[in-house]
Amino acid sequence: MEILVDFDGTCVTHAFPNIGRDIGAVPVLKDLVNAGHKLILFSMRSDVENVPSPEIDGMFTGTYLTDAVQWFKDNDIPLYGINVNPTQHVWTKSPKAYGQLIIDDISLGTPLIWPEGERPYVDWDKVRIYLEDLNIL
Repeated sequence: MEILVDFDGTCVTHAFPNIGRDIGAVPVLKDLVNAGHKLILFSMRSDVENVPSPEIDGMFTGTYLTDAVQWFKDNDIPLYGINVNPTQHVWTKSPKAYGQLIIDDISLGTPLIWPEGERPYVDWDKVRIYLEDLNIL
């Protein structure tokens, strides 16, 4: 199965432009890969070389997407794709990445932890249970 995985609020806490704290995603993502699934990073992060316009407040140059990809490398989690499914170009020109499942903190039904004073993030203990109940893990 090809699984799209968001980054901020999903793999780590929200801390953009920095990398957030660990929230328990690593063991579940590794188990998904070990079960034969392919992970596609599906993130709004991008590397910014030049600020595109003065109307974008707070936009600074940075390697924001590269930093997220490095997080996967640092945690020994291979990515099948980054914001695109590498095989979909043969059957569609759509810019939307194709997968059979999305794990994202903004998806309806995704279990979240709601810490006081912070943005919510994915509850990976509950996600693991969902994946096991669906025989994905």
